[in-house]
Amino acid sequence: MTGKPQSSEAAPYYFTYIDKVAGDDVVRVLVEQLDEMLAWCTSISEEGSLYRYGEGKWSIREVLSHINDGERLFAFRAFWFARGLGLELPSFDQNVAASNVQADRISWAAHVEDFRRVRLASISLFENLQEEDWGRGGLASGNYFSVRALAFIAAGHLVHHRGLLAERYAVG
Repeated sequence: MTGKPQSSEAAPYYFTYIDKVAGDDVVRVLVEQLDEMLAWCTSISEEGSLYRYGEGKWSIREVLSHINDGERLFAFRAFWFARGLGLELPSFDQNVAASNVQADRISWAAHVEDFRRVRLASISLFENLQEEDWGRGGLASGNYFSVRALAFIAAGHLVHHRGLLAERYAVG
């Protein structure tokens, strides 16, 4: 299914991410982002990845871990809805997930490799959807999402966090 999601395909909040995606071909964007993000990651050293711009703020490692968790979540929801599995999916608390992963104990190189693998899995999922799958949807966190919206949210979530890294961490 081509084109950006309509307002009925996700809660208004998620258009914060959807609207950051240029163009209508989200699979192409996901593929392009993979190489761009991996190139960006090479500019960050192991030591530099522990940087926080303020007390109580996430380190760069924690930000990438959050990006990876978000991508897993969006892809899982897309898979669930594309396959017509029904049932409402629960909410996701990013702060609980971030505190439990202990991202600063995991090497930067491992986070980068995790991003690569997660993104490749997302690309594979979205590349192999049938036309009718894109319009399917369901409830998660009390909100309706189409599969198409979830693909755009995954791409836009990365754009959002890359922007924050550039603005607040002076990297990127």
